[in-house]
Amino acid sequence: MDTLLQQILNGLTLGGIYGLVALGLTLVYGILHVPNFAHGAFYMVGAFVSFHAMNAWGWNYWVAMAASALAVAALAVASERLVFHPLRAASGIHPMIAAIGVLLFLEAGAQALWGADFQRMPTPYTSIVEMGGITAPAQRLLIIAAAFALMVALHLFLTRTTTGSTIIAMAQNREGASLVGIDANRVSMLTFAISGMLAAVAATLYAPINLVYPAMGHLVITKAFVIIILGGMGSVPGAIAGGLIIRFAESFGALALRAHSPQDLRLALQEAFKQRRPAVIEVPVGEFPSPFEFIQLPRNRGSRSP
Repeated sequence: MDTLLQQILNGLTLGGIYGLVALGLTLVYGILHVPNFAHGAFYMVGAFVSFHAMNAWGWNYWVAMAASALAVAALAVASERLVFHPLRAASGIHPMIAAIGVLLFLEAGAQALWGADFQRMPTPYTSIVEMGGITAPAQRLLIIAAAFALMVALHLFLTRTTTGSTIIAMAQNREGASLVGIDANRVSMLTFAISGMLAAVAATLYAPINLVYPAMGHLVITKAFVIIILGGMGSVPGAIAGGLIIRFAESFGALALRAHSPQDLRLALQEAFKQRRPAVIEVPVGEFPSPFEFIQLPRNRGSRSP
């Protein structure tokens, strides 16, 4: 029973991190309809900015996290303006190649600034919590609480605010949203900023129990793509559920089968979903079902249906 509870804790910890990264990825896909391969590099930059702020400047953990979120949000907006926006009218392959270019550029820049060595980020939460027969490091509990709080906050932002509604409207019908006065450029920049902030926060939360290095975003972004495929491209609830499914499949699959590599289980799960949902996996880019299909725009209570 203790082993089972420990695996549940591990699943919630990494599932929350995977979900945050996948949320940023699926938000950008909802606007551009192009996979943003540079999102893993934003995750990596967020970890390095927090690491540098804490070690070089002596900043508090939470201050470093906020500074990292703002820095990566600015970087994401700059990449949207300078790289993705000029290619908006181009075919789907051009933005994907550009995203790979941004990924390589950021990784090379991080290696030039901070080196290629593995770094360990300190955390003020080093205590161990004993509860219900399981041992839970305080940092892991912090990850679970912060990750799921951010998910709830993002869902409320998208469904209960006017600004969030513009993101949903733009994802559902870009031309129609423009006709009713929604500024497409503003929404695109806002979406990239939110995705960058989510990546930076996820990296800062997870880095103290992992390592910080230039290629740290590769595995995370690979899993994020699997997650949004499982949950549906452009689906916010699907990204959250997919993150938990992937991590619990790795945890309990490795526990039950004693697999040498949990990645094999993740790929097998992806193939299983591919057989059950071929329309989600194999249709060309740009022909996926409507993004944010599980989120409805808030209705005006005073309006009447025709």
